[in-house]
Amino acid sequence: MSYGHPPGLPIVDAKTPAVLVPARPVTRDEMAGLCDEVRALLEAAAGAGVVVVEVVGPGPPGLGTVDLLARLELTARRAGGRIRLRAPAPELGALLDLVGLPFEVEGQVEQREPALGVQEEVEPGEPAV
Repeated sequence: MSYGHPPGLPIVDAKTPAVLVPARPVTRDEMAGLCDEVRALLEAAAGAGVVVVEVVGPGPPGLGTVDLLARLELTARRAGGRIRLRAPAPELGALLDLVGLPFEVEGQVEQREPALGVQEEVEPGEPAV
C-alpha cells in the first residue's frame, strides 16, 4: 500500500538551537555541570546539533573562559554536535586565535576552502602563479 504526497510544500519544522548563558566567572566545580547541560541540550534538540553559548560578562575574558569553551566544545563533539558563540568580545576572539581554538560565531560566514579547479583571474601581463 502506498500513499501519495500531499499537495503543496512540505512542512518543515524550524530547528532553533538551544542557548546556554554561563555566568562569569565559572569555577572548576561548575564546569562539569555546564558540560552536562550542553549534553542534555543536544539530546533534547533532536537534530539541531548546535548549542549557542553567549559569552558576555563583566571584565575581559581570560584563560578560564578559553578552558570552559574548549571543554564545552569537546563535550558537544562527543555528543554529536557543536557549539556556536554569540556576541563574543573582540578580546576573546583574539585570545581564541592565539591559543589555536577556532569557534563558529553567530552572524559570521564560515570560512571555506575554494573549490578545486577554480583559478583566480590574472591581469594581462602578470605571471600566473
